[in-house]
Amino acid sequence: MNEIILNIYLIINNGLVDEFRAVAYEKEGGDDNKIKFLKSRVKKDYKNSYHFDAPKDEKEKFMSYKRFHKFEKRGMHFQLFEEIFSKFNVPEHPLICVTPVVDGEIYSGE
Repeated sequence: MNEIILNIYLIINNGLVDEFRAVAYEKEGGDDNKIKFLKSRVKKDYKNSYHFDAPKDEKEKFMSYKRFHKFEKRGMHFQLFEEIFSKFNVPEHPLICVTPVVDGEIYSGE
């Protein structure tokens, strides 16, 4: 069964998450293969990714990466990606690969 999967980038500058980027694919097969595929595309996809606004607080300040990590640990980071999920018309809890880009450097885990 085909499923929409996403490479999502956290753009972090000076410790703040100030942008999201994303690329979507429609793939079939097992989750392990889909994740392997997304990871293989991280550096190539970054240049062609769609830009999205990162969330701001009530004072119009961007979220620190430390705060984002707390959301992620509790499984709440999916809420922050709603605009991305809507753009690519994905179902609840899609398969994603999240890659930080810190001060211009892609951390792909390779």
